[in-house]
Amino acid sequence: MSEVIIYTWSYCSFCNYAKKLLSSKNISFTEINIDNDDDTFQEQALKTGHRTVPFIFIGGKFIGGYTDLKALNDSGKLDLMLQE
Repeated sequence: MSEVIIYTWSYCSFCNYAKKLLSSKNISFTEINIDNDDDTFQEQALKTGHRTVPFIFIGGKFIGGYTDLKALNDSGKLDLMLQE
């Protein structure tokens, strides 16, 4: 199964939605909380081109935020990505 990494802020509702969706599918993930780590936030923002969290990576590939994760799940593509 592909590794899932999610960069979050503790006060981010979309981060919580993403974690809940992953947990509901029994998908294990590594959470990296960046509440007090502006350097990591800036690094991920430059890397992904996004300025909001969550930053979600599957198998080392940036897939977007919560709405992107939900769209992948709704289309069935999330399960395929996790098998790669």
